Amino acid sequence: MRAIYATRLGGESPLNNFELGARPEPTPGRGQVRVRMRAASLNHHDYWTLKGVVGHPITPPRILGCDGSGVVSDYGPDAPDGAPRVGAEVVLYPVTFCGACGACRGDDPMLCRSFYMLSDGPIDGSFADYVVLPAQNVVPKPTALTFEEAACMGTTYLTAFRMLFTKGRLRPGQRILVQGAGGGLATAAIQLGAAAGATVIVSSRFEEKLARAKEIGAHEAVLAGRDAAKSILKLTDGTGVDVVIESVGEPTWPTSVRAVRPGGAIVVSGATAGANPPADLARIFWRQLQILGSTEGTLAEFIDLLRFVERTRIKPVIDAVYPLDRASEAFGRLASGEFFGKLVFAI
Repeated sequence: MRAIYATRLGGESPLNNFELGARPEPTPGRGQVRVRMRAASLNHHDYWTLKGVVGHPITPPRILGCDGSGVVSDYGPDAPDGAPRVGAEVVLYPVTFCGACGACRGDDPMLCRSFYMLSDGPIDGSFADYVVLPAQNVVPKPTALTFEEAACMGTTYLTAFRMLFTKGRLRPGQRILVQGAGGGLATAAIQLGAAAGATVIVSSRFEEKLARAKEIGAHEAVLAGRDAAKSILKLTDGTGVDVVIESVGEPTWPTSVRAVRPGGAIVVSGATAGANPPADLARIFWRQLQILGSTEGTLAEFIDLLRFVERTRIKPVIDAVYPLDRASEAFGRLASGEFFGKLVFAI
């Protein structure tokens, strides 16, 4: 089968670390499902893998890709009751767990120390004609979404959903700040937050991305930089926002801690532009701010996300769709940051 796979990791030219070529077609084992892929979206996780920044050790060759959608091809022995039928259109839930630790038996399996995303650990990814994964990791595709749109749900939209509603406990009428408008996570948070009845404020260094953000649901937009916090406080009558969605890191952190209201929450799911900003601890303790880490989301949250998207008729923002043989162009766009929304492979 065709697949995009990492041939090596790290080095000075990570975009030269993958190939499109033939890989063995996987066979589903006990409790597993094989999915004929129709679409898969790119994430920064894929680029970080090529750079050698991985949460779990992997040995190339490794098929890349965290997310996707497709059609159930077949099951291995012991398929769970209620699993989507062969031929059903499905979305991939991109996380697997050990299933045995206290976190997995408790309320939040995302605290499992051995959770893997697709393409991590022992599991090949979704940039291929077929993928094999645990049978419980396929969920019926919302009929209103195309395969390309559904392929965006797994990492960015699920991460934004957990950040907003599980960690940030967002309620209708509250205000949120989404840092770094333009990327997949930011566009997801804008759409989900607006659909939930929140007032959405976005920041970016680029006027064009701010304008696009307002087209998809943002209510206010401010230029990132030294005066961003002042602008946000002015827009909120000096109070600040209830929740900040933070995934940029060092460049935006000073704005995040100054623009959130006393007792408000900064929810962090990444640091794409630097992971070690000044903490500003005096402001954090004096204003009693909550700093909350967030990663991916549970299967229950994924199902809730798909229902929410279907009920509110959200359509993921897709910048471009590429065939697999234009993978170099797609990865180049991902690395440059010069896109708005999601980049997707049609398979």
